[in-house]
Amino acid sequence: MTATAAYWPPLAALFQCIHEAVDLLENPEQRPAAEVRARYARWVHDFAKRLKTPVGETIRHWGQHFVKITQSYWSGLFHTDDVDGLPRTNNDLEHLFGSLRHQERRITGHKVASPSLVVRGAVRVLAAVITWANPLTPRQLGEVDPVAWREERRQLGKLREARLQQRHFRQHPDTYLAALEARLLKLDLPP
Repeated sequence: MTATAAYWPPLAALFQCIHEAVDLLENPEQRPAAEVRARYARWVHDFAKRLKTPVGETIRHWGQHFVKITQSYWSGLFHTDDVDGLPRTNNDLEHLFGSLRHQERRITGHKVASPSLVVRGAVRVLAAVITWANPLTPRQLGEVDPVAWREERRQLGKLREARLQQRHFRQHPDTYLAALEARLLKLDLPP
């Protein structure tokens, strides 16, 4: 503790500055995004100036790193102020996907997600999210457009066939390549 005692007051000052930044970004008054962006830009500018003073000398390295990282993330810092209802973090989304993986493992008994989740992921994830949020009634299921459903099934079949071909190639590459060569030789291609 005594060896690092000189660092504690500057660190406390640095954290106080960072808490100011957090307060600006949280935007509890729900100010428009442009105003939050301008206020935060002023704060970053003032913070960078403070680092050049003798008081800021002990925290200059840490503060400059903070300013550099802030500038690198600048384009994505204010999306939540631009879009109503957009959550500040992706924790809810991560929780959703974690729940889906957990359910998938419980259903299949596997320790990892099944390969079909990769092939049909777009459909299965969407279906799971929709039914969790608002379970479908039989009437709603009956209103599905059969043409669109067949097209979706056709697309999924193509993905499944591609995965099967990949598996066949991995398991028996010589046989797969020989069959592919035989098919190619049967084609009458111009020179």
